[in-house]
Amino acid sequence: MSSPGRTFAAWATSSRYTAVLALLVLITGYFAATEGAKFVSHANLENLLASVSILWVVSMGMTFAVLTGGIDLSVGAMVALSGLVLAKLFAGLGLPALVAVVLTVLIGALLGGGVNGMLIGRAQLSFFVVTLGTASLFQGLVSIWSQTKTTYITSSLIDGIGFGDALGIVTPIWIMIGVFLAAFAVLRWTYFGRDVYAVGGNVDAARLSGIDVARTIIAVYAIVGFCAALAGVIQAGRLGASSPIVGADIPLAAAAAVLLGGTSFLGGIGGVTGTAVGVLFIGTLQNGLAIRGVSSFWQQVVTGVILIFAVGIDRLQQSSAGFRIRRVREEGSV
Repeated sequence: MSSPGRTFAAWATSSRYTAVLALLVLITGYFAATEGAKFVSHANLENLLASVSILWVVSMGMTFAVLTGGIDLSVGAMVALSGLVLAKLFAGLGLPALVAVVLTVLIGALLGGGVNGMLIGRAQLSFFVVTLGTASLFQGLVSIWSQTKTTYITSSLIDGIGFGDALGIVTPIWIMIGVFLAAFAVLRWTYFGRDVYAVGGNVDAARLSGIDVARTIIAVYAIVGFCAALAGVIQAGRLGASSPIVGADIPLAAAAAVLLGGTSFLGGIGGVTGTAVGVLFIGTLQNGLAIRGVSSFWQQVVTGVILIFAVGIDRLQQSSAGFRIRRVREEGSV
């Protein structure tokens, strides 16, 4: 039987998810009515989905971190670093494109789990301090290694990752679907997924129940690193180059998408379905604003406001849940 805390937290998650889904429908209808064919055309809808593919993939990985009660602020720098690693492996060392892509995502997973995961899981350091530090570390490596210059990549495979298509659907959208299904399956139907929720729900209880908390956290940050590196590959494919300045706004946008989707910042509650809705909400809003000619700087302002709003709602719902739990316990003790 579920505890009052879990019941109220689940209610808070579902209510926020429903509200954001309703808002997504409303803003889609609004832009469709005001912008007409410019918004609802097949070309624009495909561009909308392809343009959010990088945020989508990163956010799927970020969901794992938030479910454990953490966050990874280094994902933006990891996206930039992964693009550079891909360019160096392919153009610098002359490795086949497929080998370079595979090695890039594996290196991302290794850095995520081996650096962030080990420091947070084994050394038990603050996830905020660790990932803020590695964000600076990775970005510094990118600037030094690239000398702040763009490195161009010419490869049919890598170009295909950015702009190829199959069955009339561009490759980034297929990657989005694949990453979502894999993340959903892991969280829903595997022992590891249950461990992630247990660690986020109550780390001490998870440890007492026999879960290797450190190993779970290391694996979670390896998944985040893998997703960020995969997003870096997509970014390189869409740009046709590795740029040292990409990814700066990704950590905040990913955090906003995860929180909007109902995953609690305290961990243990949420999932990737809600994150998908959060990403689509942010992407649709930014796309509609861009069509209306709103500056990209104002779009960043809107994203920041959304993040603050999502954090505020999460905090209010947690406070409300805590109040209701205390009330239930008081009534039960009478």
